[in-house]
Formats: sequence, C-alpha cells, structure tokens
Amino acid sequence: TTGTVMADARPQIFVVDEKLCYGCGACIGLCPTNALDLIDRLAVVTQDDCTLCNHCIPSCPVFALEIVDVKN
Repeated sequence: TTGTVMADARPQIFVVDEKLCYGCGACIGLCPTNALDLIDRLAVVTQDDCTLCNHCIPSCPVFALEIVDVKN
C-alpha cells in the first residue's frame, strides 16, 4: 500500500537573537514587507507583516536571524 505524505503544518515564526544582534541594519532594507525595524539598536520583527520569505537572513553578519518552529 502507499501512504499519503502530509505537508509539514507546524507554524513558524521569525526570531532575532537579542544576544547576537548589534543593530547594523543590514536586514532592514531587504525585507519586502517592511516587517523589520531597528529599535534601540536591535532588529525587531512585526510577526503579522513577516511572510517568512528568508530574504534578510543571509544578510546578517552575526547570524542573529532565523525562522523557527513554534513550540506547542
């Protein structure tokens, strides 16, 4: 018999590691939905605007940005 493969439906969010981010702003201009802002020298995401497109992540020189599964 063949089984049906289900899509991974776990919700994900975009996170900024506050211990690593130093506010260089490299990610800000790459966000197509303007979901990122610099506040007190820290990149801050507006989750409702973030489409998890991954455009900004490679720009971070200290690897402070990632998309993670939401823990239930």
